[in-house]
Amino acid sequence: MQLPYWLVNMPRKNIYFFLTAMIGLCIVGIVLWREPPPPQTVVKEIPVVHTVVAGTTGVAQGYTYSGEVRGRYESQLAFQVNGKIVKRNVQLGSTVNVGDVLLQIDAKDVVQTVQNYSAQVYSAESQLQLAESNLKRYRELLEGGAISQSQYDQYANAYNVAAAGVRQTQAQYTQGANQLDYTLLKADKPGVVSGISAEIGQVVSAGQVIVTVVQDGEREVEISVPENRIEELRKAEKFQVSFWALPNITTDGRLREISPMADQITRTFKVRISVSNPPPEMKLGMTAAVSIGSTTEPVISIPVTAVYQAGNSTPAVWVVTDGTVTQRSIQTGNYGKDNTVQIISGLRQGERIVIAGVHKMTEGQQVKLDGDSL
Repeated sequence: MQLPYWLVNMPRKNIYFFLTAMIGLCIVGIVLWREPPPPQTVVKEIPVVHTVVAGTTGVAQGYTYSGEVRGRYESQLAFQVNGKIVKRNVQLGSTVNVGDVLLQIDAKDVVQTVQNYSAQVYSAESQLQLAESNLKRYRELLEGGAISQSQYDQYANAYNVAAAGVRQTQAQYTQGANQLDYTLLKADKPGVVSGISAEIGQVVSAGQVIVTVVQDGEREVEISVPENRIEELRKAEKFQVSFWALPNITTDGRLREISPMADQITRTFKVRISVSNPPPEMKLGMTAAVSIGSTTEPVISIPVTAVYQAGNSTPAVWVVTDGTVTQRSIQTGNYGKDNTVQIISGLRQGERIVIAGVHKMTEGQQVKLDGDSL
């Protein structure tokens, strides 16, 4: 390799200085290349969040319960004697009046008993007539001095015994006649037959409910209400009754009765709602719905997007306080048609919450409200 001309003709001393300078520049360059650049200051960006202030709105709380049209008064009829049913004169839905015979049981044994009592009455009356004749005759003898007072007293006592026997047999006959009448099950009030629990040929016991008659008059809807809503029911201002089979008909109702005890199985209370103006089309046993509206109460309502929930965890919101977010568990209520949800507990009126990007928030994170300056 041929060196440059200017280097060949350069004095030796200058060549040494030149090489030394070049080597020094190389060393400085290497050192500067290996030294790391000075650290740069990183400015952490504070996210901007969209928030709202939790406020209350007036919401009318209401519930709807299904039930059945019933009569206010229902008579559950039963025979007063045992026997075998031999005749049935009514069907479900039959209209009955006072005194109508609904069912009849076999009365042969009762008839024989009544006939026996009748014969006993006839015999006792005959004994009384004989005792009365004897008493009259011996009274005349006593007045004539033919018999003593003690003899007369015997016949007077016989008369009293005969009279008591007549009264006893007459009472037995009356009881037997009543038993005969009890073989006929009669309607005690006008109404409609809503239930029959026995058929011809069945042997029934005294007191066993056979027929249920819904008495004419006021109609009601019976519903079942959970125990946690009984107090709301008492405070309700309006009851509206509708019918599944009559979709275009509604009428007002009135709370009449709340059962004092809950059902042992369902743990609900039976409630009777009187129908103020029952439509003519309303029939017993119809399925009805009772809508209950209560007073308007202030309820906190927030956008659905503000609710944070990871998996099956409890719903929560991010509350902003002094530029820092804090997660707060909440209990949600009903969802509105405007993409809002009611808050039952966990959030107070006036608190500011994040409504967008809630799944990107972390506990204690600093945020900047939308519209705030840096």
